[in-house]
Amino acid sequence: MNAQHWAQTERQRLCDLLETVGPEASTLCEGWTAAHLAAHLVLRERKPIAALGIVLGGVFARHTERTTRRLATKPFESLIRKLRKGPPLLLRRIDGQINVLEYTVHHEDVRRAAAEWEERKDIEGLQEVIWKIQKRSAHLMARKLQDIDLTLRRPSGDTFHVNKPGRPVTLTGEPIEIALFITGRRDKALVEISGDDSAVNEMRSGNLGY
Repeated sequence: MNAQHWAQTERQRLCDLLETVGPEASTLCEGWTAAHLAAHLVLRERKPIAALGIVLGGVFARHTERTTRRLATKPFESLIRKLRKGPPLLLRRIDGQINVLEYTVHHEDVRRAAAEWEERKDIEGLQEVIWKIQKRSAHLMARKLQDIDLTLRRPSGDTFHVNKPGRPVTLTGEPIEIALFITGRRDKALVEISGDDSAVNEMRSGNLGY
């Protein structure tokens, strides 16, 4: 099963969960309810100009946030229907490339905001897809860390050396857990960090992500 399959699967699973928890449910995205998260995803796919702030920051980010919060006041069911339809036609051929990580992480944002949750066990194919993505993006995700020589390691023993000179540190976990950690969900990611003590501290508190 490829990235395209898993992007579609995670999209539908997230929509199912959003319908279950309702618009006021908490998420791991600070200050966002389930309605805000749904609005963010709709905005990202269907209003790309308004979504520029996701990447550019500054005044663009403020505009994107205002637009997201305004869109979040729309009927929750209509937002979910738009998400279920998938990306616009022009983006469907690259759905897997641009959406599998996005929807996987946001699915976990809703799952793990609950008082009780369990790590999913039926997604080995998805783990493999996320692992391939991490091999391509790890340099970018770790670029803001100071003097860190980072290695990613799976419990199976598979490793990927980011090959950045500095103090050695290893981040161990399943690919989805690593993805959650390096996108800022540190407290909810099931990972182990080992290596130079100061490097471990940098991993726990340093600037990760895009």
